[in-house]
Amino acid sequence: QVQLVESGGGLVQAGGSLRLSCVASGRTFSPYGMAWFRQAPGKEREFVGSISWRGGFTIYADSVKGRFAISTDNGKSTVYLQMNSLKPEDTAVYYCAAGQAYRGPDNKFYDFWGQGTQVTVSS
Repeated sequence: QVQLVESGGGLVQAGGSLRLSCVASGRTFSPYGMAWFRQAPGKEREFVGSISWRGGFTIYADSVKGRFAISTDNGKSTVYLQMNSLKPEDTAVYYCAAGQAYRGPDNKFYDFWGQGTQVTVSS
């Protein structure tokens, strides 16, 4: 089994930055892809972006393109989400996910999930 633990969330003013981390532990960790999703109150879980574990190929939702960046440190089994130019509409619980054979935007194809970390952006 794989456990994912997110950290780095918090309260930030609009225009500010945060970096989220997601550390994987458990059995040998070598997913096909890692992703970040977010869920705001009363809304469905939304794809933010993903990265291939080997190769570092990334895709992003249009709403965050140019502001957010995903990276990995394979030696530390960690994936990061650097969030810049934050907006109040970015407020949500952010989740990381690992896919054994998938790295696209559909959340139902991911195999492991973290517990989430709250990001709140004030105006």
